Amino acid sequence: MNELSNHVNLDNVLVLGAGELGMAVLRYLAPRQKTAGCPLTVLVSAQSLERPTQRQVQTYEELRLLGVRLLPFDLIHSATEDLIQMFGQFHTVVNCTGFVAGPGTQVKLTKAVLAAGVRRYFPWQFGVDYDVIGKGSGQPVFDEQYDVRTILRSQSKTEWVIVSTGMFTSFLFEPTTGLIDFEAGIVRGLGSWETKVTVTTPEDIGRLTTEILLEQPRIRNQVIFVASDTISYSQLATIVEEVMERTFKRELLTKEKLSMDLVRCPENVMARYRAAFALGDGMWWDKTTTYNAQKGIPTTDVKTWLLAHKAKAG
Repeated sequence: MNELSNHVNLDNVLVLGAGELGMAVLRYLAPRQKTAGCPLTVLVSAQSLERPTQRQVQTYEELRLLGVRLLPFDLIHSATEDLIQMFGQFHTVVNCTGFVAGPGTQVKLTKAVLAAGVRRYFPWQFGVDYDVIGKGSGQPVFDEQYDVRTILRSQSKTEWVIVSTGMFTSFLFEPTTGLIDFEAGIVRGLGSWETKVTVTTPEDIGRLTTEILLEQPRIRNQVIFVASDTISYSQLATIVEEVMERTFKRELLTKEKLSMDLVRCPENVMARYRAAFALGDGMWWDKTTTYNAQKGIPTTDVKTWLLAHKAKAG
């Protein structure tokens, strides 16, 4: 592959956010940008530069060593006009802000990117298949993500690329999700034991997003599917037992039970997520059809991830 051709469209890239996913993207993209002699900038909050935590100090030092320029800017509270002016400085914007910015932010950012005339945009769509899910899933952020796609498809001046990843692999094992209780020895399935879910690690997302961004001929106006793994909740239970080397009790949370939980606690974010992922449709895709499988790029499956984190899981 011609090395230079990989960098034709990389001039002046902005990554929004230096969190878990943003750093994963930057670690893979920065060396390629540096080789090509193209600038790479990451947007961070002004407060984090003025009064950084110890972790932020380490993160920003790593970014400086990678040759990434730090741009202080308040995405959440800035006026739309300021957003447009800031975005207008860049050819490509890769949005790694996540949902922490609050409701409406992703639509606001998308509209500002388009108004600024950015040539290429990777929106924060590192999640499930919002086209299949549509609106009315009971998860408001999913509705907003569907709206972002509608906005992008309604215009032709800014090229867009959506990278669908499923949920972060670690999300399966977060105590707050209630899927795996290592201490009590319980694995819970959502919807049915054969309901499937696609998951991808941030490291895999960072590597694959970089490859997709660099792909020649250039990928444009497409949804690209990637996956570290796609498994059913039954397979997840088996993996947990094999890795932890003990038997776990299996509890099924049916769609009916999850719907009732949501009625009782409509503002409970995790109740919304559990109800949404129990639906199945749009939450998974066949790994053999993904970009990484077609390109022969290895990824970290669920069993390998859990083995690496076994000590922490207990």
